[in-house]
Amino acid sequence: MTTDLLHQDWFVDEIGQCQLRPTPRPWDLLQDHYYLHQFLSDILHILDYAPHEFDQWDYLPQIRRKVRKLILNSYWLTTRRAVPDPRTGSTVLPLYEELGYPLTVQNVMTNPGIITPIHNHGTWGVVALLEGQERHTFWQYADDGIHIQPTGQRILNTGEVISFMPAAIHQVETLGSEPAVTFQLYGEMQPKARFQFDSETLIAKPF
Repeated sequence: MTTDLLHQDWFVDEIGQCQLRPTPRPWDLLQDHYYLHQFLSDILHILDYAPHEFDQWDYLPQIRRKVRKLILNSYWLTTRRAVPDPRTGSTVLPLYEELGYPLTVQNVMTNPGIITPIHNHGTWGVVALLEGQERHTFWQYADDGIHIQPTGQRILNTGEVISFMPAAIHQVETLGSEPAVTFQLYGEMQPKARFQFDSETLIAKPF
C-alpha cells in the first residue's frame, strides 16, 4: 500500500458504495493553533448553509477538510484516549458535551477482534483513524426493501478518513494486534432513521 493511499478520504452513499474522494494536501492545512472550539464553530458555520438537517451531508467535503485540519494541528486530540473497557472491548470518550448541542464529537478506542453490529447512524458522520486498522463492510437494502445485503468492504489504516450519508449501513471490525483509535464526528441524529440489523435475519430493529 502506497503512502498516498494511507491518507485517502472515502465517502459511503446510501446504497453502500464506498467512493474515493479528493484529499487536501497537508501543507495547505497547517496552522499554528487550531483548537477544538474553533473546529466546532467552523463545522456549525458550514452547516448553517444547509436548509434542512437532511441536506447537511452535502457539506461532507468541507467537513472532512476541517477534520483533517484538526487532526494535523491538534496534538491534544491524539492524546485523548482511554483503555478499552474489558467487558465490551471498546470505550467512548466524549470530547464535548452540552445539552441540545447538535454535534457528537468523540474519540473511540476499540480492541482487536471487536466487531460492531450492522448499523446506520441516522445522520451524516465522519470517522478518522488515528491509530490502528479497521475493516468496514458495507450493506444496502435488497430489492424487497426489508432485508439487507453486503455490497463490499474497505480496510482502513491510520491516516484515512471515511464519511457516511445518513442512510449508509456498515459494520466495523478492528484488525491487527493493537487497539484502534478513531476520531468521530456526527450530526444531529434522527432517532426514527437509526437502526441496527439482526446478523441472522438481516432485518432492521431499533438501535
